[in-house]
Amino acid sequence: MDPRPVTLEGRRVRLEPLDLSRHWDGLRAIGLAAELWRFTAAKIASEADLRRYFEKALEEQAAGSAIPFVTVQRESGRVAGSTRFGNITREHRRVEIGWTWLGLEFQRSALNTEAKFLMLRHAFETWGCMRVELKTSSTNRKSQTAMRRLGLVEEGTFRKWMFNEDGTTRDTVWFSCIEDEWPAMKARLEEMMAR
Repeated sequence: MDPRPVTLEGRRVRLEPLDLSRHWDGLRAIGLAAELWRFTAAKIASEADLRRYFEKALEEQAAGSAIPFVTVQRESGRVAGSTRFGNITREHRRVEIGWTWLGLEFQRSALNTEAKFLMLRHAFETWGCMRVELKTSSTNRKSQTAMRRLGLVEEGTFRKWMFNEDGTTRDTVWFSCIEDEWPAMKARLEEMMAR
């Protein structure tokens, strides 16, 4: 397992390694909608908050624990959102996919499904991961529904798992896919994307 920044490209989406000198204007243009941050641990209310959010992601990348991406709609070349590999644990061949958001106009499109497919495929087939984790707030029903639709296994809820940036506590619902399940999940996702 040798995680390093890489571009992942599908038919509809391209995941580019985060580069604030190239991506900041596009991220800022779509990333300040309050609805995007309603269920997240990060509470983004200003440009400065958004900038700190991405600078922290780049610090985690420098430390070897994350790889942040900018989600780009291939057809238009527009920045559509962001996602990340995080909590990279080489010795256990484990990674988390998360910190995912799409601008409001890109939600309910095929972009997120294809982005998750590209990331899962990279984790299992390039890095040789044993386990990929995803998690979300227990109050974020939309995200939970999306994870179930992808075919991820719901493992349970960790009560009072963490504090959000505003000091409130969060119960967190965990999902995963393990290497044994990936071939069937891959086929399911390929079928979904072909429709």
